[in-house]
Amino acid sequence: MSTKHSKVLGILVNPMSGRDVRRIAARASTSNHHEKQQLVTRLVLGAFSQGVEQIFLAKEPYRISTRAVENLQQRDRVTILDLPLTHTDADTRVAAQKMWQAGCRVFIVLGGDGTNRIVAQNLPEAVILPISTGTNNVFPAFVEASIAGAAAGLIASGKMSHEDHCRRCKQIHIKWKGVSETALIDAVLLSNDTLGSLLPFEAGKIVSLLLTRAEPASVGISPIGGFLLPCNSTDDFAVFAQCGNEGRRITFPISPGLYNSINVIEVEKVALGKPVTMTGPGILAFDGDRTIELAEGEAANLEVIRDGPWVIDTVELMNSAAHLGILVSSEP
Repeated sequence: MSTKHSKVLGILVNPMSGRDVRRIAARASTSNHHEKQQLVTRLVLGAFSQGVEQIFLAKEPYRISTRAVENLQQRDRVTILDLPLTHTDADTRVAAQKMWQAGCRVFIVLGGDGTNRIVAQNLPEAVILPISTGTNNVFPAFVEASIAGAAAGLIASGKMSHEDHCRRCKQIHIKWKGVSETALIDAVLLSNDTLGSLLPFEAGKIVSLLLTRAEPASVGISPIGGFLLPCNSTDDFAVFAQCGNEGRRITFPISPGLYNSINVIEVEKVALGKPVTMTGPGILAFDGDRTIELAEGEAANLEVIRDGPWVIDTVELMNSAAHLGILVSSEP
């Protein structure tokens, strides 16, 4: 990544995060367009407060970004990229690439694990601050947008260095029949499931899972490993678990307000870079997205490597900035 600071920031908004079928199938809260609009406004103002000179947003079908900045005094310092819309993951991918071409190296991502996965796949050298607006989120955090904008602004403006104050995230690398995929949090092998389904996983269909983060205070697949062998973002290992009809039984929140029970036969630490194999038949899902169908006896090879984007921890970064005196102006 270039050391030249252009003092620009990209904000990527997934307008559909927090609005899928899990509002019906579970008890997940809804993140509506007005809430996202207010988040973007606060992010923009926070970033400008710490020296960012230009902010890039992208056109989306609900005009969240446009409405967020239309009445701001600093509106002339915000560029909204007018990109063709497909209403698919490609919109996030194209917006991220266009912002990178415009000089953005720091991004705030409003979405869930899946949205951040798209950004990580396309911009592995970026610095990102992920904010949760989805459902089963482990990768993005719940954080006040005013402060998150300021934290991202500290890095984007060059007041603080990402090499000194951020950490690269772990990623799962999946290889199958010449296809390469990545996941930020989990890769799961499901039996008797459907490719592309958006419904929450059924615990009884989970065969095995590989986790970059196994966190007991989370929702989704992560707590399956987290209840037995906790692993957080700073731990230099991953967690593999095999499930079935025997083993230790745990009851966990597979989606907000939706508890399932599962038997874990085996759980173990996996060193970074150590290969793991998942063998079909079954569906492989990455960060909740059912992506690959494995035939009987067909195998996919997986390994966890710390080579993803640099991630801003808002609380940690703001504490560091305060201790260094960066938040205090030298002017009277």
